[in-house]
Formats: sequence, structure tokens, C-alpha cells
Amino acid sequence: MTTWMSGVCETNGINIHYLRTGGANPPVVLLHGLMGNGACWTPLARVLEGQFDVVMPDARGHGGSSTPHHGYRYDDHANDVVGIIRGLELSRPVLLGHSMGGMTAAVVASRGTGGLRGLILVDPTFLSPERQREVRDSDVADQHRWALGLHKSDLVAQARARNPHRSPEIIDLLAEARLNTRLGAFDVLTPPNPEYRDVMSAIGVPTLLVIGDRSPVVTLEMAMGLRSLNPRVRIEQVQNAAHGLPFDQPERLGAVVVQFLRELP
Repeated sequence: MTTWMSGVCETNGINIHYLRTGGANPPVVLLHGLMGNGACWTPLARVLEGQFDVVMPDARGHGGSSTPHHGYRYDDHANDVVGIIRGLELSRPVLLGHSMGGMTAAVVASRGTGGLRGLILVDPTFLSPERQREVRDSDVADQHRWALGLHKSDLVAQARARNPHRSPEIIDLLAEARLNTRLGAFDVLTPPNPEYRDVMSAIGVPTLLVIGDRSPVVTLEMAMGLRSLNPRVRIEQVQNAAHGLPFDQPERLGAVVVQFLRELP
């Protein structure tokens, strides 16, 4: 990662920090989930950097980006992504997003802004209104407040016990990212989310929807329903993966992403 560039893009009155592999290759922008940051994409970026210019921003309230007092809804995140695309003068980028980053990427694509070449959604936060309220009313923000008081070594030990199959590198990157996530970022959990069926129906670029066989978020049945709304959607289901698919199965994700990117017009 030492050879990658680190930079800041000013957009919408804030600074967005990003990592970038660089080069003259086609751009791919990777959008992380809540409590992540751009560096959490390191394993996937290594797979892609030989053929693509990979840009890994930290969402507002995360990593090295600004923490405004408000503005953490999906429209705000989407505006930031469009600002990065324009600020870095990325030509026909592909957007790839996981979880919160997946919904953000879908919103950008549904607007027809950013001149996108394609879209990859990895278990995006497509939740029913009931599920949105459940998540908001859960103790996830309180758990994070508690985690912010821990040492990184404690978070790493807990994560190793919970996910023994994950690589030490990914566990370390996620712990670091969590400690650099501010509480304001959890405002993104406040309902209502964009209506994901409307968002998906409006997308006009080739789209890959990658889901895990054990995901509690986007099930195969949901994915098939979305494809019936938009024939541009292709579905890939990855075995032995839950919502943390990029961390559970990074090699498999890399393979399906590269295949899709190579086939894009």
C-alpha cells in the first residue's frame, strides 16, 4: 500500500480523504460500509491495481475525511461521490460499493450523474422500512460508543474470536477503521432510506449484484426480484459469505469483480 497515493478532495464544503493506486488505467471507485474506510479495500485493490486506477475514498465521518455536524444521509454521501468523480476528473468510472457504500453507489447510478460505465453492488443496505427502524432502534451506535473507548488490540482480539477465518490484515484494517469512525456517521441509519426498488429501476448502466449465501440483508429471492425490475442487473452469489462478504471471501469477490469489469463495454 506504500506505493499508493493519499490525497484529499474538497467537495460540498468538506474534505474527502482517499487512497489511489494511480496510473492511466480505467477508474474504479470503491465505497466502504459504515465503520469502514478506503483502506479496508486493500485486498481487492491489490487484485485490481494492475488493470485499473482504483480510488478508495473515506466517507464523511470516517477515516481521514471531514466530520460535519450534519449531512449523513444517502443523498449527502452520493453528492460526495459525484464531487470526487468530478474533482479527480475520473472518466467513465465504475462504482463499487459494499453495504452503506452499495446503497450510496446505487443512488449515484440512479441519478444518471457521474458518467458511470458500470456499477457493482456488494450486499447493499437494501432494507424494508420495518428493518430500517429495527436497525435504528438497535444498540449498534451504543456498541460503537463503547468500542471507541477500547484499545485497538482489544478490538482485534474480539474480531479474531468472532471471525477466525478472516485474514489478520483485514481484521487489523477494520479495527483501525472502526476507531476512526465518528458517532455522527450513524445518522445514516435514520429512516427513511431511499426506496431501493425505485433506485434499482432507475439505473441505466450494467450492474453486478454480489450477495453472500448467508446474508441477512439481500437474499437471493430479493436479488431475483430486483433483476425482474431491471434487466441490466446480473447476480452473483458467493458461498460461505454473510454481510461481510468482502472480508469473508476477498479472493472470490476479486474474481467475480474482475470478470464483470473485463466484460464491460
